[in-house]
Amino acid sequence: MTEPLTMTARVEAPIAEVRHALTDPAAMRVWLAEHAEVDLPHRYAFWGRHTPEGDAPHQNPTYADERALRFSWLLDGEETTVEIDLVAESEKVTLITLSQTHFDFQDVITGKSIRGVLQTFWTLAIANLVDHLEGREPTPKPDFTSTAPELRARLEIDSPVEEVFDSLIDSEKASAWFGMPVGIEPHVGGRFAMGGLDVDPQPAKILDLVPGERLSVDWGAGMGIGTWELAGSG
Repeated sequence: MTEPLTMTARVEAPIAEVRHALTDPAAMRVWLAEHAEVDLPHRYAFWGRHTPEGDAPHQNPTYADERALRFSWLLDGEETTVEIDLVAESEKVTLITLSQTHFDFQDVITGKSIRGVLQTFWTLAIANLVDHLEGREPTPKPDFTSTAPELRARLEIDSPVEEVFDSLIDSEKASAWFGMPVGIEPHVGGRFAMGGLDVDPQPAKILDLVPGERLSVDWGAGMGIGTWELAGSG
């Protein structure tokens, strides 16, 4: 039995507002899914192109109150359980903790099961929930139905281009926003190692690096090449 996937985020919003965003279909369509329907305690469903196996809703609520939500989610033939707990850190700050069963990191590496995308899926979803509640534009969501050979998104960051680029190539800064240790040798041919330079036996390789403008990383066979292109707006 694998340990559940677990993550926690802090949001500057009262617990009632967070609970509303978790259960209001209109809000859910902003931060979570293309389609959403809620009628607790009987129905809690989301589906569409932004949801793994989102051809139809596969969720079923099992518990809900003002501080907790639990539902089953059928994924790749397995009945998984998702739990979302809310804790008021203060009147205006809430801690969100999410867990999901039947997650195995080997599925991330091998792609054997759609459940391998759950860590990325929920990390982005919770980040978008926080952005939505704090008044920022959410990050573009993935399209699990797309067969296009390229994934592309455009983001605006309220920081100087030099600082943004430095956060892409500095190991300590990249580790802070990536959510796990990252070891980076900031030059063409250098290693880009998840977990750290001493941990990753098959690190990605930097293919292109133009300071303040562009960074390209080859993630290896079957994983593709990721490129960040920066342009300042003045």
